[in-house]
Amino acid sequence: MTRTASLERNTKETQIQLAFTIDGEGVAKLETPVPFMTHMLDLFTKHGQFNLDLQANGDIDIDDHHTTEDIGICLGQALKDALGDKVGIKRYGNAFVPMDEALAQVVVDLSNRPHLEMRAEFPSQKVGTFDTELVHEFLWKLALEARMNLHVIVHYGTNTHHIIEAIFKALGRALDEATTIDPRVKGVPSTKGML
Repeated sequence: MTRTASLERNTKETQIQLAFTIDGEGVAKLETPVPFMTHMLDLFTKHGQFNLDLQANGDIDIDDHHTTEDIGICLGQALKDALGDKVGIKRYGNAFVPMDEALAQVVVDLSNRPHLEMRAEFPSQKVGTFDTELVHEFLWKLALEARMNLHVIVHYGTNTHHIIEAIFKALGRALDEATTIDPRVKGVPSTKGML
């Protein structure tokens, strides 16, 4: 069974084509006008052992907000679609990732109940030209559209780039665990009988 999904999103602000495979090889083919997000999505893909093919264009003459937000929307929708009925998945994932002086933890529940809990402070408002507040925007839209419960905790760190990089690596690893098929699971891992 290949767990994969592809979609397009075209608005007056952004144009996105995205294909996502859960059971991949960590291969990212990314073309976006937001270099920092491109870097973070590359890390996410590699550490989650996913495949991600993304072409995105957007109104970055205004700022990176719409493009970053819409990538989060599309990736969340693709993850939800690729998971299908969620039969046999582990459902929960937890990962700690250190990046030099920073330590981030990401915990996910593929529960069909979207929520983002983010306990993170960024020492800088920008990394290069990227507004660091967009990390929250991206993660919230990802959680909302994937319909997952997503907790992001930064335990400590002083370098903003390192903190965000640790978050995205941990996100990939936590989702890799949560999406893994466990042969012991019969149906879906819920007493409700559905996710």
